[in-house]
Amino acid sequence: MNGDLVLAGEPAAFFAAARRVSLATCGDSGEPHVAPVSPVLDLDRVIVATDADSAKVRNILQNPSVALCADDYDEDWDRLRGVVVFGVATVIDAGFEWERDRTLLYEKFPQYPQQAPIEEGATVMLDVRIDRVVTWGF
Repeated sequence: MNGDLVLAGEPAAFFAAARRVSLATCGDSGEPHVAPVSPVLDLDRVIVATDADSAKVRNILQNPSVALCADDYDEDWDRLRGVVVFGVATVIDAGFEWERDRTLLYEKFPQYPQQAPIEEGATVMLDVRIDRVVTWGF
């Protein structure tokens, strides 16, 4: 890669502004799992906080390939738009990167500290390195 971001321009702005996206994971069993998450886009990675013992974490530890979808639905199908990012996820449970990611999430979602505190030991960060993007409607 020549230094360009995989997700850039209007699709990147759309994804970065998303308050909720769907995260798809799949463990060794082959059964898919889809869950709503609140992401932060940080260059070519997506950060999500989740409970350390969640199905998302269990699946990623077995199979790190994931997809995240942000979309706008409209009854006028000429106005549909969306972004799906594909990548490899890692689980971060402590340290500088975990603290940095929590700060990014707290900045975007001020509800977190009072309504769903991100706490070391109970919450992990999912760090998805984007390697492919599909968009429509842009």
